[in-house]
Amino acid sequence: MKFYKIILLILLFSCNENNNTDCCAEIDYGNREDLIIENNVFKISYNEVKEQPNWIEYTVKDFVKVADRGNMDFYLMNNIKTSDNNDYYNNSWDKGHMAPAGSFTDSWSNLAKTFSFVNCALQLDNLNRGEWRELEEEVRRLAKLEGPIKVRIELKFSANSEVLSTGATVPDGFYKFLNFDDGSKTCYYFENQTTDKNWSEYEISCN
Repeated sequence: MKFYKIILLILLFSCNENNNTDCCAEIDYGNREDLIIENNVFKISYNEVKEQPNWIEYTVKDFVKVADRGNMDFYLMNNIKTSDNNDYYNNSWDKGHMAPAGSFTDSWSNLAKTFSFVNCALQLDNLNRGEWRELEEEVRRLAKLEGPIKVRIELKFSANSEVLSTGATVPDGFYKFLNFDDGSKTCYYFENQTTDKNWSEYEISCN
């Protein structure tokens, strides 16, 4: 018991000595609604209450493929409350990559970053494997021809968004903004529901 009291006193003294309030402040894990996570692949605003991203930004470039997703699966990050495998079990929701794995196979390290649950959204399987995937492929094709494309995805939520019994909130839809090197921009909106449209039919005005 004396040992633990000594450690506590040392920690308290250290905070006061350095006049550092942050080292003693409690982090409100699980309740942060705009947690910024950034690495060399993407920048994300994450909502721990909804257990889903708010938005994500990344750049798609021409690259030489050196890595393959193989048996990679999504993993949890320490001290961040995200969705997990339970939210995607035995239902119609896919683990939808926001920054697509196929756009970051230029290295094993970059590919692995796309499998973090912070980069994962509850996306209807029909959409994720259909028009959403087709647009991702089109963006990679355009990046080879026209140069780097900056992408921003914003998830849409509302008061009526479904909340799963496991805790995560299902997005109503996904905005996708493509910014090209020449200053032009193309924008899309996908409802998070079954559809049989061509991906190009989801284009909306950027104004």
